[in-house]
Amino acid sequence: MNDRSPSVHYTGLELDRAGDRRSDAAWVASQASRPGTRVLPLWRDQCLTRGGTPVVRRVADAAELLDQAAEAVFLGLDGDEAVFAADLSALEEDQARDLAGADAVQDVRQLVAGITAAEAGLLAYARGLLHWHRNQRFCGACGGPADSRDGGHLRVCRDCGKLLFPRIEPAVIMLIELAGQPRRCLLARHAKSGPQSFSTLAGFVEIGESLEDAVRREAFEEAGVQVKSVVYQGSQAWPFPAGLMVGYRAEADTDTVRVDGAEVVDARWFTAAELRARIDAGHVYRADSIDRFLIEGWLAENDASAASTAAEAHAAESGDTEYTDG
Repeated sequence: MNDRSPSVHYTGLELDRAGDRRSDAAWVASQASRPGTRVLPLWRDQCLTRGGTPVVRRVADAAELLDQAAEAVFLGLDGDEAVFAADLSALEEDQARDLAGADAVQDVRQLVAGITAAEAGLLAYARGLLHWHRNQRFCGACGGPADSRDGGHLRVCRDCGKLLFPRIEPAVIMLIELAGQPRRCLLARHAKSGPQSFSTLAGFVEIGESLEDAVRREAFEEAGVQVKSVVYQGSQAWPFPAGLMVGYRAEADTDTVRVDGAEVVDARWFTAAELRARIDAGHVYRADSIDRFLIEGWLAENDASAASTAAEAHAAESGDTEYTDG
């Protein structure tokens, strides 16, 4: 296993979520009333921004904003400062912008190039939690209204008492490679992608299925590829709205490809050189996706392997190879 997850967007968030204290309503309220507490306002899954920068308010200057928020959730402690997210989705866009002191609304994925990794992770976390609250107002078992508890990390049905926790939707994403020289990897064009846009295969995990089984099933269903070894590479929070992406490297049995024609309309094997040409042309992966992590990791291994082979060939040609007596 090669855990390089800190280099993946929306991961490695250094925030104390205070899971041992947020069930104490009085403690959460005390954090919300501290003047230095930060508030991140969001509107219908969008960040409220000013000059392209996400708006952050201090509690001391956010009384009206918090009063009109449909939901305010505790995200955690950043050192000594508490951080909350406030949902202004019940307002019209212009009202939300005026209240937050913003001039635009933007998706966090549009902002990642201009903000820090920590800021991106925090905003994505806030987005996912507020999205869940807007879509979990009622109990799925009895239909009763559900109240927010534990600083926004739990909802409880008033009628039957059922505990409702934020929903996470696990998905696997895989880079499939083919042994032999030159080494090649499989990329696919999905039905809703542009004619030149290729990426790794991915899909949601089904009930009663392991992550590795999901890799094998998705590879065969979408591209008709049978895979053998399946090796974990890393994971990524993807709260758009509630995903958890689990990345794998897999090895194909053969180079036979047969796309399903529904989700995937084309799939091809690419050498490292061909893949780099596509990256240079902007036809592969999102900058903030674990897709990039998987592909660049594979390319780095190819570079190292090629360098090693070249060094061995040079040593053999120059007679520098060392021999020892058995």
